[in-house]
Amino acid sequence: MSTSPEYATFHFHALHHADQPLLLPNAWDVPSALALAGAGYAAIGTTSLGIAAAQGCPDGQGRPEVRDATLALARRLAGRLPCPYTVDIEGGFGGDIAQVRDLVGELADAGAAGLNLEDGLPGGQGLQDPVRQAELISAVKERAPSLFLNARVDTHWLEDTPPPLSVTLSRAESYLGAGADGIFVPGVTADEDVSVLAAEIPAPLNILFAPGRHTVSRLAELGVRRISTGSLLFRTALQATLAAADTIRTAQRPADAAGGEVMGYEEVQRLVTGEE
Repeated sequence: MSTSPEYATFHFHALHHADQPLLLPNAWDVPSALALAGAGYAAIGTTSLGIAAAQGCPDGQGRPEVRDATLALARRLAGRLPCPYTVDIEGGFGGDIAQVRDLVGELADAGAAGLNLEDGLPGGQGLQDPVRQAELISAVKERAPSLFLNARVDTHWLEDTPPPLSVTLSRAESYLGAGADGIFVPGVTADEDVSVLAAEIPAPLNILFAPGRHTVSRLAELGVRRISTGSLLFRTALQATLAAADTIRTAQRPADAAGGEVMGYEEVQRLVTGEE
């Protein structure tokens, strides 16, 4: 059972203003998205690391093959999920404003309800000029005004010494002024920093879940409206794969490593075909 694109987009916006934060698990292919949606999550995101890795590429490089794989996954998910889905497009995969605008139009046509657009440059080469990023956001929203545009601010991402929060807030203000619907600041973990961002940003704040540092209930108390898992589920799945292979090598049952029963062959078949 799927939702119409119009309803999915409307519902996805509303989820950011509900009583509880939107816990958004990130999928990397059709089976992972279907499984998460079937488990009852209100919406599904994609992880750029998972998609890039499946192509044999590093994340965050703006590779055209990752762009193509991202769009292909969005199209494969169209009409197959009972909930909205949002797509991570890195910084636009190295495209100019017209190319990113066209990509977002294709995602909207495929049925996506939202997208992540980051201001980090490909390859970790610093941050995009905020004026240029605001122009990009404005162009994207003009092409697909109904999509929930989550503007990612990378001031704290992969940075040992991030700038003051005032820099993050300045970029957030610029992006919201250009039409962004929400702000995503990955890499922020301290409660006091999260609290300041939630209080000062007049839009839904998205935080990347950090195991051992965050809980959903605490982030809710701090004012966070959306909690993403990023690549955590994909990396956990890879580790579970290695653990299962090792149990076979050591003559144990795979379920012993997985912590429970392993999904059966026929169950996977039913998952991807939609058959009961």
